[in-house]
Amino acid sequence: MKSLYSKFAITTILIMLASGIISFLLSNVYYQSYLKNQNDLKMTNIALEITNFIQLQNQINMDEYFEHLGSIGYQIFIIDENGNRQFFGAPFRTENLSDEPVEKVLNGGIFHGIAKFPHKTFVTGFFANELTNTVGVPLINEGERYALFLRPDLKLLFNEMHRMFGWLVVGMVVFTILLVLISTKYLIKPISKLNTATSLIAEGDFGIKLNINRQDEIGDLAASFQTMAGKLEKVNDARKEFISNISHDIQSPLSNIKGYLKLLRSAESTAQHKEYFDVVDSEVDRLSYLTKQLLLLSSLDSQKDLLDKKEFNLSEQLKTVIRQYQWILSEKGLMISYSLPDAYLHGDHTLLYSVWENLLTNAIKYSEEDSEINITLNDQPDWIVISFKDHGIGLHSEEVERIYDRFYRADTSRTRTIEGTGLGLSIVQSILEIHDGEIKVESKKGEGSVFTVKLPKG
Repeated sequence: MKSLYSKFAITTILIMLASGIISFLLSNVYYQSYLKNQNDLKMTNIALEITNFIQLQNQINMDEYFEHLGSIGYQIFIIDENGNRQFFGAPFRTENLSDEPVEKVLNGGIFHGIAKFPHKTFVTGFFANELTNTVGVPLINEGERYALFLRPDLKLLFNEMHRMFGWLVVGMVVFTILLVLISTKYLIKPISKLNTATSLIAEGDFGIKLNINRQDEIGDLAASFQTMAGKLEKVNDARKEFISNISHDIQSPLSNIKGYLKLLRSAESTAQHKEYFDVVDSEVDRLSYLTKQLLLLSSLDSQKDLLDKKEFNLSEQLKTVIRQYQWILSEKGLMISYSLPDAYLHGDHTLLYSVWENLLTNAIKYSEEDSEINITLNDQPDWIVISFKDHGIGLHSEEVERIYDRFYRADTSRTRTIEGTGLGLSIVQSILEIHDGEIKVESKKGEGSVFTVKLPKG
């Protein structure tokens, strides 16, 4: 399989060659249809000027004059009516002129051999050193008729120049190919790096450093790739933490259930049986709640298009949640105060119930005994703002950044004794996102936290 480098280089070189061939063919068409006739006309005028000059001179040595013309860049063939032939200048490669054009010129006609020269590529046609590739004009000198055939001696005129152009073309081709190979290497190198980085990511190595600093599309791609690798690394770390946490949260109640089942086998009294059954029942509920939370999280990823949105009274929903947990509040000695004026919202009633439930249970879990929880609702023109304020353990600033991570629980040394899955705030954030809402938290360690939810009314 060819590499991208070789494909790019070969394609570019082929395009250059194809462009050169097409340009050559088009210029040949231009030469054959226009330039050849122009050259013929130009040489005809020069030949007529030469004959006019000779005929106007009383005494001129034609041989010396034609030798001079031959030395300055013309090939000349002269034939008189008796068939005497003379050549001046560089010799013709082929003396292939028939009697017909000679008779025509001797009789006063003009021979347009350059214009009528057989169609060939203009390089060979223009430089063809043949007697038929000339123009012929009549010449009368001292009462004798001659036929003068003339063409430029291109070898003499362009000998050095055509060598220079030859080396110039060769140099351009070689230099262009070298530049194509170098530039292709420069273009392909970062793509090769990206390919290597892709292989490393596939093997689980996300800590790649591309070092591609370019201000073009490849540079943008490299930057996006680096960002993607960083996000994949975070996702991978979160996955590992998720597996670790869920394994712990599932294994712990299962171990308790197994242990208490063993105790049930050896229990001697009905009271012990009841105690152990209560513990097993509590652990089963704990597992059930965990699986429900996990199922809810997984369904939220694709539920935005399946929301059952209706208009409902948000104030009444919040009061219902408070009444549901009133006995827990009383058991812990917590006071709850709220200001909940009527406010109507268009949203999924069931999912938003889970938001308030999670926020309230979260406040209850982490509030100090005999403290207070405040809930307020502010009905604005475009938004409804709800806040839950507790006077609990509070959070450090670094903990605030992670509270929406799945299974994350702040102050683990203390919260081991507090029941919970670490999924509540992650669920809250997911539900609010699919409602185009947002949640913010303000917290101070040891003083409590305020969770503020904003939901659009539309």
